[in-house]
Amino acid sequence: MLTLDDFDYNLPQERIAQCPLSERADSRLLVMQNAAREDRGVRDLPHLLLPGDLLVMNDTRVLHARLFGRKASGGLVEVLVERPLSGRDVLAQVRASKPPRPGSRLRLEEAFEAEVIGREGEFYRLRFPDDPVSLLEYYGRLPLPPYIEHAAEAFDEERYQTVFAREKGSVAAPTAGLHFDEVLLENCRARGIEMATVTLHVGAGTFQPVRMQNLEEHRMHWEHYDLPQKTVQAIADCRARKGRIVAVGTTTLRTLESAVDERGVLQAGAGETALFITPGYTFRVVDVLLTNFHLPKSTLLMLVSAFGGLDNIRAAYRHAVASQYRFFSYGDAMLIHRWMDGESTRRKQPTVFECVSAS
Repeated sequence: MLTLDDFDYNLPQERIAQCPLSERADSRLLVMQNAAREDRGVRDLPHLLLPGDLLVMNDTRVLHARLFGRKASGGLVEVLVERPLSGRDVLAQVRASKPPRPGSRLRLEEAFEAEVIGREGEFYRLRFPDDPVSLLEYYGRLPLPPYIEHAAEAFDEERYQTVFAREKGSVAAPTAGLHFDEVLLENCRARGIEMATVTLHVGAGTFQPVRMQNLEEHRMHWEHYDLPQKTVQAIADCRARKGRIVAVGTTTLRTLESAVDERGVLQAGAGETALFITPGYTFRVVDVLLTNFHLPKSTLLMLVSAFGGLDNIRAAYRHAVASQYRFFSYGDAMLIHRWMDGESTRRKQPTVFECVSAS
């Protein structure tokens, strides 16, 4: 049985990217299929895929979800909104020297007060005086990940959003999408690669460490997703023409895999997912995954290990560290073809090298 320690690796601090490159698509790309690896660049993506493939991207937009303020007692507080709820309520992480009590009020950004309604697990339910999304966008701050050591600056406002971000609701960016600029998207279209979108609002739980050695005891946070009918149809059309479904990011992959019903049918619509993917999971929708490098002992590393094969991912990460790839949100990327281990598949996937050489 796999344990948490099976997903640990050594990463020098200097390999954690603190700022984005000057151009989005200048990132390096480690292409992987089973044990085969090749060092490429993100700009090569159109020729690493095939005409008729379908890129599926998460169009969520990061909220200004971080707020600073004070309790009525004068004590400092930091609020990170996990998600807006119905009405004026939100779920949030609250950091303070002493936990705020139900019924107390927090003065946030010297602009408005939020009432503490109570605890819900590790989160607090807060009630804002007006529409939470509007208040966050006006007064809040961009919530960069905890491993990025600078406070959000002007360049982060642009670069910590994807160019296709539309639907407000995340507290973290779907980082695989950060590598795309308009030129790269157009080059993919010119290659005959189709595109579609899903929405999954990334919660603050994406940065929460797994604390249980027994992975079966870990519980994922719920996240809201929306899968449009036109995307379901685009996937069906891609299957019909023998193309491959290429998920841009783990959030897109989790959305698509979560939307498959008990009959194995992909269903359009909105829902909540707490899908926790570990090695042994049978993937039903996605054939290829574009993703960044992930934190040790994280649920995202477990997901990519399930998708690419645990031993293959371990070797790829060792190679990436030794080859000085940049890690995490502002770092480089991997293009992973779904691991084939003698499983029955819908069709034979071209190898990495067949994809590279296809005209």
